[in-house]
Amino acid sequence: MKVRELMTENAACVTPDDSAQRAAQRMADTDCGCLPVVEAADTSRVIGVVTDRDIALRGVARSKGPDTKVRELMSSDLCCCSPNDDISVAERMMGDRQIRRVVVVDDAGCCCGIVAQADLANAAERRRDVTEGELARVVQRISHTTLTASA
Repeated sequence: MKVRELMTENAACVTPDDSAQRAAQRMADTDCGCLPVVEAADTSRVIGVVTDRDIALRGVARSKGPDTKVRELMSSDLCCCSPNDDISVAERMMGDRQIRRVVVVDDAGCCCGIVAQADLANAAERRRDVTEGELARVVQRISHTTLTASA
């Protein structure tokens, strides 16, 4: 199965100059916890991601207000895949990097979508090329550091 078959297309995005409040509102409006950060409003070239966790830990926990720029909160250490990659590539990235979402980009580095752990779970539930065992391994690998750190 290819990433394009599972990914969420037309992902909501923000720019580095958008505020934390705008990013949080976009997350609320689209019911998501991760937004690709694109270099400008008129381009979809991905330069980072910002998550609800980034807003909470890099923003609120450090007394940064809602006007804080996304550039101060985002991660620029990108983990991306192609829509033509096999879904196992995204699974491996999630496990290796212990992340729940992978941004999908075209050959020019422009955002085409996002594939999430939930997309893998839905595919497993529908019995489409992702087995429950594979999903369990991915979830375990993503959660390993969290479990180890809290023990």
